[in-house]
Amino acid sequence: MQMTTEFRRILFLTTAVMLSAVAPLQGQQNITPHLGYAFPAGGRQGSSFEVKVGGQYLNNVSNAFFSGAGIQAQVIDYVRPLTGQQLNQLREELKKFQEKRAQAQTFPALTAADRTRIMEIRQKIAQSQKRMINPAIAEVVTLRVTISSNAVPGERELRLGSPLALSQPLVFCVGQLPEFNKPAPAVEKEPDFFRPRNDTAQKAAPPVDSSVALPCVINGQTLQGEVDRYRFQARQGQHLVISASARELIPYLADAVPGWFQAIVSLYDNKGHEVAYADHFRFHPDPVLLFEVPRDGQYVLQIRDSIYRGRDDFVYRITVGEVPYVTDIFPLGGPAGAETTVKLSGWNLPEDALTQDNTGYAPGIYPLSVHTDKLVSNHRPFAVDNLPECLARESNHSDDTAQLVTLPIIVNGRIGKPGQWDVFRFKGAAGDEIVAEVIARRLDSPLDSVLRLTDASGKQLAFNDDYEDKGAGLQTQYADSYLRLKLPASGFYYIYVGDAQQQGGPEYAYRLRISHPRPDFALRIVPSSLSVRGGMSVPFTVYALRRDGFSNAITLTLKDAPAGFTLNGSTVPANQDQVRLTLMAPALPYKTSFKPVLDGRAIIDGDRVVHSAVPSEDMMQAFAYRHLVPSKELDVTFMDRPAVKFSIKILDPTPIRIPSGGTAQVRISTPNRSANNNFQLELSDPPDGISIKNVTPGDAETVIVLSSDAARIKPGATGNLIVNIVANRQRANSGGKPRRNQQGLVVGALPAIPFQIIAAQLTAK
Repeated sequence: MQMTTEFRRILFLTTAVMLSAVAPLQGQQNITPHLGYAFPAGGRQGSSFEVKVGGQYLNNVSNAFFSGAGIQAQVIDYVRPLTGQQLNQLREELKKFQEKRAQAQTFPALTAADRTRIMEIRQKIAQSQKRMINPAIAEVVTLRVTISSNAVPGERELRLGSPLALSQPLVFCVGQLPEFNKPAPAVEKEPDFFRPRNDTAQKAAPPVDSSVALPCVINGQTLQGEVDRYRFQARQGQHLVISASARELIPYLADAVPGWFQAIVSLYDNKGHEVAYADHFRFHPDPVLLFEVPRDGQYVLQIRDSIYRGRDDFVYRITVGEVPYVTDIFPLGGPAGAETTVKLSGWNLPEDALTQDNTGYAPGIYPLSVHTDKLVSNHRPFAVDNLPECLARESNHSDDTAQLVTLPIIVNGRIGKPGQWDVFRFKGAAGDEIVAEVIARRLDSPLDSVLRLTDASGKQLAFNDDYEDKGAGLQTQYADSYLRLKLPASGFYYIYVGDAQQQGGPEYAYRLRISHPRPDFALRIVPSSLSVRGGMSVPFTVYALRRDGFSNAITLTLKDAPAGFTLNGSTVPANQDQVRLTLMAPALPYKTSFKPVLDGRAIIDGDRVVHSAVPSEDMMQAFAYRHLVPSKELDVTFMDRPAVKFSIKILDPTPIRIPSGGTAQVRISTPNRSANNNFQLELSDPPDGISIKNVTPGDAETVIVLSSDAARIKPGATGNLIVNIVANRQRANSGGKPRRNQQGLVVGALPAIPFQIIAAQLTAK
């Protein structure tokens, strides 16, 4: 399909309006580097190459950090959009060339050097205008990246650091195949408006398709309205895997609809006939083509966005070749402490089964892959649990042939045919609380499950289609099912598992848990990069993902941190699913960074349970939706600037008890009053109904008066208050007198202040 000029114009204007609407939301005083893309988004083992990283607030970036071992990088360049004055100067220079051309009596009027300079000016103006449309990717840092020959292949994380802060992570891949980068766009030898008026020459044809040799990885960026094409030679009988990574590299775009680069790949033969096409792989947005070459010859691979969008952060990597690719596994998991025989389906695999040893594995989800000719396949998730397990019988598709199971149990099964139901029968007692849960989509199965529970007479007692799991941050469609209820009477009950779309096949695998509730929790810590000054605190958020009715408080502790670092407000209150707390650094700043672990402890059924928090990023998709996207590690770094010249402590016992509709005070130590006068205190995202009524500075301490609104926050509410320390930035007004800049710079935070709202009558004491 060809896109008309008018359609391109509409798309460009629509994108510009959308991005300009987002721009004012960016904090003007932000000093944390924010990364929008990396190109190329990976490289081959044993290679050295340049990487362009686009983002915002990159002017002070001095270091690049990669998760894992075997990658080194050096910052070699920084470019930002031209200022208005610089753009005007370039336009004036361009105008002088136009005047020189108009005054000339003969053609050509311009020298070769003139024409070269004109092209440079036009490129600079065009690039700067393009970057100004989206400030979030307007600045570019260039890295020289070196990957050692023994670096472990797979996904890593790239962060950029400045003396002030550490950026959020970006996906960066270490590959094993030769890598090819999309060539830079060709530049016209002569701008149109400098050609003589009687020149009827046509514009140069688009560049010929780039040629690549298989196997390889192709790196590219798709710009507005572009279609990228790559030519390669293939032999009859080859089983080619063409796997595109686009959404996998940048999971969510905050300012685009849909909220990621929706890539489409097509394959054409040497006559221009389309022989293969993919716009996704099952429920994954990134497309995969599995193509058996019908005859020797040249083929052209094409990639574009589904609606011809594009800009610098529409980055892709395409693996092309006879590489191992696992499409399906069965079963999707196995018991902890034992071996599981896993059947494999896919292309170019060395075997059709492997033995997965789960010895020493705690319950969780782990990556599974295969190796062939020193190449590693894609990864498939494999679940490990400590409940008894069994396989579903092939004949359990009706009440009469229902498979009898004894609880607790995990059943590994497949909806083998469209419209099929798998039926399980179990015996329960009156008042027993039962949980039935399907885990399929979260393990890369295409199954969109449905669960039904009936009694022996066939009466439906419970039904569920989709159940949201906020821990599955990369999924936008929650397709797994969950039921929880008390049995009304003793006797036999039936569980039915099916597909909501009436689909089925060997790949429609699932794990069905039927058990009594297993109260538990998981934790997510946001953000995954923290920057802190010595003697100061940095806030972050911990999300509690509560399961099977777990409601107890969770106590948080920090591991693998240097001496002197402390958590404040380190409890997730009972029945709450998130809390903001702070990490406080010692007064003397460290010169290194570290990777701590945050553990959560809770009492469940009389036992102490410990889980480590998963570092994550809170990402926005398509202007509205938010997702907790897991990261590989939690990184804490230290700013080079001196800390505020006083050590801050909370002097009152916590939690601070605030009467409903009343006030309470909290004292903080501030031994340096002159320094204290240069800062103000502001609540950061407080609970609705709590505010700072007054702040009274003193020589040794400052008193903060907190107020609660009885109509907006009720007795019993608990949590933490985060108070930012904001620099009182001043500038001169028209009369020469200093005036305060309302856009102050946040330089740190107080230690988190736990609070509790109490009934007003309890405050008479």
